[in-house]
Amino acid sequence: MKHFKGTSEKRHHLAVLGNAPMFDITVPITSPTIPPVENIMRSYKKIFKSGMLTNFKYVEAFEESVKNYTGAKYAVATNSCMNGMMLILKILGLKGEIIMPSFTFHATAHAAAWNGLELVFVDCDPETYNIDPVKVEAAITKKTSAILGVHLFGNPADIESLEKIAKKHGLKLIFDAAHGFGTIYHGKKIGSFGNAESFSLSPTKLLTSGEGGMVTTNDADLAKKLRTGRNYGDPGNYDSEFSGFNARMSELHAALGIESIKALEKNVVRRNKMVELYKKFLSKIPGISFQKIESGNRSSYKDFSIYIDESAFGLSRDHVCEALGKENIITKKYFYPPVHVQKAFQFYPKRDTGLKITCMVSENSLSLPLFSHIPEKTIKKICNAVLALHEHADEVKKSLSKNFM
Repeated sequence: MKHFKGTSEKRHHLAVLGNAPMFDITVPITSPTIPPVENIMRSYKKIFKSGMLTNFKYVEAFEESVKNYTGAKYAVATNSCMNGMMLILKILGLKGEIIMPSFTFHATAHAAAWNGLELVFVDCDPETYNIDPVKVEAAITKKTSAILGVHLFGNPADIESLEKIAKKHGLKLIFDAAHGFGTIYHGKKIGSFGNAESFSLSPTKLLTSGEGGMVTTNDADLAKKLRTGRNYGDPGNYDSEFSGFNARMSELHAALGIESIKALEKNVVRRNKMVELYKKFLSKIPGISFQKIESGNRSSYKDFSIYIDESAFGLSRDHVCEALGKENIITKKYFYPPVHVQKAFQFYPKRDTGLKITCMVSENSLSLPLFSHIPEKTIKKICNAVLALHEHADEVKKSLSKNFM
């Protein structure tokens, strides 16, 4: 079996064929790159001494740092991306239909469903995997009130086209930017597009506060209402202006976020470098292709996903997932099944019949391990494992078939 130039891995056998796993210790799909604990503890001591544990000075400082990074006029911290999205949709007063992709994490749809909106799923672009603007415009009716785009895996959506459509039809435009910290669209960082963007700060993201979210917007009135909404709709006088809920961020989470954002740009650059290393080796293997990043854009690469053409590679995506698992390499089938066929959402009408591209991408894509501090040698070994699966595809398929019998 040949090996990629520059790798030291000499193993000719696969765990799926009865040999020892390539990795003795499991390689996770992701791992948070967090700042030194002593940096955090200094802040925690100050927070504990103050007695103010939530929504105070550290939250304000974190919001300010996000504004400075993204270029947005306003940043409002929340306790999750989904809760931020739920508040955005409620405050905008949306009714009727909202158009969104099905190839996304189901939280995108949950936020709209909790607001009583009728979800209209449309197909994605076969190369970028993002929502297809042509499909969006074709799905608009008199009942449509908004478009909800997603920067999938950190690859920015076609913002310009979506903005033109929204303006033409008088629609609100919101972005699920859960994967978006570090993403660049046409030379500008994500955060100030559409009516608002909602980011995730969970442990799987490049910028993490442990748990939490951040909404960015250039709309002063929306920002003010978001701050009220995250506090039960209470502006501070116990006289609720509207029905909100508890979406506040704690000072402890904000302190971690403040330290994390200091290394964000460095981490984004390194992730892109590691993706280029993956592509350098994997592009040589038949049947493997990658999500397209348009010229002038930068993906944060919250995830690195490969598309597997079974006829050319020799194995299906599911085969590869299972076989890599036996090498102690954790992979994920993001996003499978797509949202429109999940139990919670399959009753919504499917105007874009079949969503063929969405299903095709969902059934054939596989996310490989990627985190900001992943060693280069780990990526090279993973690539050699994928190459070995291709070169021994028939044997691997037979071995896996026996397990199903």
